[in-house]
Amino acid sequence: MNIKITGTGSYVPDVIETNDNFHQHNFLNADGTTIESPNEVIVEKFKAITGIAERRYAKDHLTSSDLAFFAAEKAIEDAAINREDLDYIICAHNFGDVKQGAIQSDLLPCLASRVKHSLRIKNPKCVAYDILFGCPGWVEGVIQAQAFIKAGMAKKCLVVGSETLSRVVDKHDRDSMIYSDGAGATIIEATDDKEGGILSHETASYTYDEAYYLFFGNSNNQDLCRDTRYLKMHGRKIYEFALNEVPKAMKACLDESGMDIKDLKKIFIHQANEKMDEAIIKRFYRLYKTEVPEDIMPMNIQTFGNSSVATVPTVFDLVKRNKLGSHELNKGDIIMFASVGAGMHINAITYRY
Repeated sequence: MNIKITGTGSYVPDVIETNDNFHQHNFLNADGTTIESPNEVIVEKFKAITGIAERRYAKDHLTSSDLAFFAAEKAIEDAAINREDLDYIICAHNFGDVKQGAIQSDLLPCLASRVKHSLRIKNPKCVAYDILFGCPGWVEGVIQAQAFIKAGMAKKCLVVGSETLSRVVDKHDRDSMIYSDGAGATIIEATDDKEGGILSHETASYTYDEAYYLFFGNSNNQDLCRDTRYLKMHGRKIYEFALNEVPKAMKACLDESGMDIKDLKKIFIHQANEKMDEAIIKRFYRLYKTEVPEDIMPMNIQTFGNSSVATVPTVFDLVKRNKLGSHELNKGDIIMFASVGAGMHINAITYRY
């Protein structure tokens, strides 16, 4: 028995927010003081560091669970399964459903229950629950689905990553330009196919000093309500942490699989920051004393931004459907999924396509 991804789906919102749209923002320092550089310079420096030129936002009437439902429908159709046969629906997110213009997250019921409701699944034995694991949530959901299947508790699982980060950012913080909305979904199944499937995985949580590198904090605008919280991060600390720890986790995962670094065809890494991701991959290959192959890392952050839990399943779905440049997947390819995010959590999966 092998445990495989048999279907994928993603939902990319229609609303495009370009960098030019931030030229009129009132960006402030964390202490509320004015930033001396003009917005055009701030935005240009931002693009040079992150690679992001535009990002996608959900339409006002849609929530994160709606996006998750759209992606899930596509994954179920792609896998050609009966949705009533699903044993688990695992929904990874960070902030629940946040309505446009609201200041409160809605998590009752959980997003997985909402997705199951929208899918009109009647089977009560299909268990729906959420996972809060920062940006690595979808990868961890796949790892959990594998564990359920290995334990004989499931045969088919739906794992979704969905987020509407545009609704929890501080518009007076330059970091707000990083975040976006989106959803990606996969069907994980036990199959008799002896080729392909999950070969190994690795997960770690660094909390002693690193737990609050991402956090909820006040707006940089001191005049706004001090009881309202927004997504905040210590960017430099996250960057240094990711470069030091993610390559080691990826190496541990690949080594456990028994595969050689030369066998690796694609790395689907969390689309957090173009320069950071490139540096992580370089350090990963440096651990094997080899050069980074061309086209090893598919990227869509330039136009999609950072949609947290949705980035990895979305970029995987696009490559699988031959919708991301020259990137393609062939049967038997060894690939890796990897992510890092709030917590601070790190994980990776080695997979034979």
